[in-house]
Amino acid sequence: MTFDFLLHLLPQTFVLVLWIVVTPSLYHVHVNAFQKNQLNNCDYSNGKWVVDDPYYPLYDASSDCPFIVQGYDCLKNGRIDHVYLKYRWKPFDCDIPRFDGVKFLKTYRGKNITFIGDSISDNMWQSLACMLHISVPESNYTLIRITKHLSMFSFPDYEVSIMWVKDGYLVDTFRDIGKGRILKLDSISSGNLWHGDVLIFNTYHWWFHTGKTQTFFQLGNEIIEGMDKMEAFKIGLTTWSNWIDSNIDPSKTSVIFQGIAAAHAGENDCMGRTEPEEGTRPSYPGVEVVKNVLSNMKSDVYWLDITLQTQLRIDGHPSIYTGLGTSYDDCSHWCLAGAPDTWNEILYAVLLGI
Repeated sequence: MTFDFLLHLLPQTFVLVLWIVVTPSLYHVHVNAFQKNQLNNCDYSNGKWVVDDPYYPLYDASSDCPFIVQGYDCLKNGRIDHVYLKYRWKPFDCDIPRFDGVKFLKTYRGKNITFIGDSISDNMWQSLACMLHISVPESNYTLIRITKHLSMFSFPDYEVSIMWVKDGYLVDTFRDIGKGRILKLDSISSGNLWHGDVLIFNTYHWWFHTGKTQTFFQLGNEIIEGMDKMEAFKIGLTTWSNWIDSNIDPSKTSVIFQGIAAAHAGENDCMGRTEPEEGTRPSYPGVEVVKNVLSNMKSDVYWLDITLQTQLRIDGHPSIYTGLGTSYDDCSHWCLAGAPDTWNEILYAVLLGI
């Protein structure tokens, strides 16, 4: 099925199209959530940031990838220091293979890669779109924001699409006029949009957001007052894991869990930071929950563990360089080019088995 045909159908029946694009994976990775990459015995989660000039940055967001949203293009938004662009993640006992976008596109010709999650998934999705685009700059691409919850970047010459499904909690949510947002911790109905040859899931940050709107949690028909958010996160992630075990055929679809990316708001604010930190860090909240849930799954899910590398990259956030003025300090998302490129380098190594 060509992407010209898909693009013709999308405005009218995009849900139907999402159902029929699932095809057998060209390469399926069987990796336990906590093991090193079995293909090269490399633990990508532990390492340090080193300067790699002139290889990095991998692209210039403004000139190479004009489709990157304003909030991630920190240089365009006035960031003066440039050293943050030069860092490469160096695992202690190996090296991450250099990203080869042409090889990636040829290997996944005719395939669909889908990111499902919050705006940190969006960060990684936009990074991958750019890294692939600059690998084949003469090839046509199509970017469609199908709905506010569904975006697709495609390469017609290779019949490859990478999609982002905005789904910050993965479990069902609804609005109650009196209470506000309610999360149904034991219910998933949006899984009809979770289709692709590779599925990359992410959820964490929205579970712990604070704001004017209070979040309530529901189990069955009971709304639970004052439930601990970490316990709710564990229940919700377990619901997701059960859905994967029951609905995904591992012979056709590779599943990856995009790990928890550290934020640096509050006392450890990212404003004015221009270099990564060094050393080890205490376990980040939620990581043990992820470990526990993934370890109890029947399915092979690769845990793309990015927590330590993001804990150390306090300099990698947009901070006041989002284009929204200096009163807005973003210490959750990531500049592009930047840290999410490393996540995609690891993704490349895992999917291609190199």
